[in-house]
Amino acid sequence: MLRSFCRISVLVTAMTLVTSAESVIADNWAHWRGPTGNGAAASGNPPTRWSETENVKWKVPIPGRGSGSPVIWEDRVFVVTAVDVGPGTAPPPRTPQNRNQFQRGRAPALPKLDFQVLCFDRQSGQQLWKQTAVTAVPHQETHSTNGFASASPCTDGKHVYAHFGSRGLYCYTMEGQLKWKRDDFGKMITRNGFGEGSSPTLHGKMIIVPWDHEGDSAIYALDKLTGETIWKTDRDEPSCWATPLVIDVAGKKQIIMNGQNSARSYDLETGQELWRCGGQTARPVASAVADDGLVFVGSGFQGSFLGAFRPDGQGDIEGTDRVVWTVNRNTPDIASPLLSDGRLYFHKGKSGNLSCLDAKTGKPYYDAVRLPGISNTYASPMAAGGHVYLTGRSGTTVVIKDSATLQIVSSNSVGETVDATPVPCGDELFIRGENHLFCIAD
Repeated sequence: MLRSFCRISVLVTAMTLVTSAESVIADNWAHWRGPTGNGAAASGNPPTRWSETENVKWKVPIPGRGSGSPVIWEDRVFVVTAVDVGPGTAPPPRTPQNRNQFQRGRAPALPKLDFQVLCFDRQSGQQLWKQTAVTAVPHQETHSTNGFASASPCTDGKHVYAHFGSRGLYCYTMEGQLKWKRDDFGKMITRNGFGEGSSPTLHGKMIIVPWDHEGDSAIYALDKLTGETIWKTDRDEPSCWATPLVIDVAGKKQIIMNGQNSARSYDLETGQELWRCGGQTARPVASAVADDGLVFVGSGFQGSFLGAFRPDGQGDIEGTDRVVWTVNRNTPDIASPLLSDGRLYFHKGKSGNLSCLDAKTGKPYYDAVRLPGISNTYASPMAAGGHVYLTGRSGTTVVIKDSATLQIVSSNSVGETVDATPVPCGDELFIRGENHLFCIAD
């Protein structure tokens, strides 16, 4: 009898440990668009109401400037930033690379910056470590609303990766030890000096690095353990700020990438282009989302385009039945769309006007509805716990029901500018503001 009881106790304990481990893994947010790449959390129930003081579990100052979103793995939160450490030098006058650029005079002096990776304890907000990846003066200016640490980090629980664009890609252990770096990609020349910002994507043994600019554009697959190039594919694309999305199509992995000339798919293992479709607008920023056999790619600067594609096509699929539907109004620009429970949510351009479409048909549930307190957006919509979180640059987050009808639940503010996409993780919400990192919890 005692032996049977012991066996049952061991079994229950083992099941509890497995359940706990699965819960911890489910509560990780390792990439700026979350575990599915669509902006939706698979579990958890973050607060829907907060203020500068209410439901703030902790708040810590972040030095410097950056709009990369935090990433979370178990008990650790990682953030990147660029800290002004003194005067630099003025970059040389830029020569237009193509018709998308215009000539300017000599730009003002740019500061010398420490490009840093910060690690915080998830429970207390205490800083666990800080590493300066590189100290450098940027070679090119950036947009007045953009800093020099705009790419979000990513992690697989063994290493954390910080991408500072022209300043390099850096791989650290979870304890902050530098494992490898790649600072040989060259100098990115972005359209009109808008700056850099595409984030890398981890998948399997690879880290995928986009490199679209006004020079020779490409997409790279690197060995995530060594930084060595596995493959590099040239891209006929000017500046683009989108982040790659990896999807599974009939047992094979594809990389979906936005682009001004075409939305494109690449074979993950080889880098070979599989299909493409034109129709995008100038200087795309929004990243793709995908589910239920469809891929959604859009852009909204100097035009409007959002398309749903079947990803099993080959070559140029424009005008074929692989294009399921398209819309040409009120499409997203800076913020990427959210795909949750068969619904696409996105802001019109940079405004707070929100649309929600049926993902299968493209038919609107509601179209370009103005949200109270939000007039300008950079952060992308996120979903968790049956709610959608919509954040404006003012620091206001409007929470709505994740449903086909617009039901506003609350309007909340942290009292400072927010350009980074908030992160719902478990029962907490992490907001990287202009000056602080907030952990919001009941």
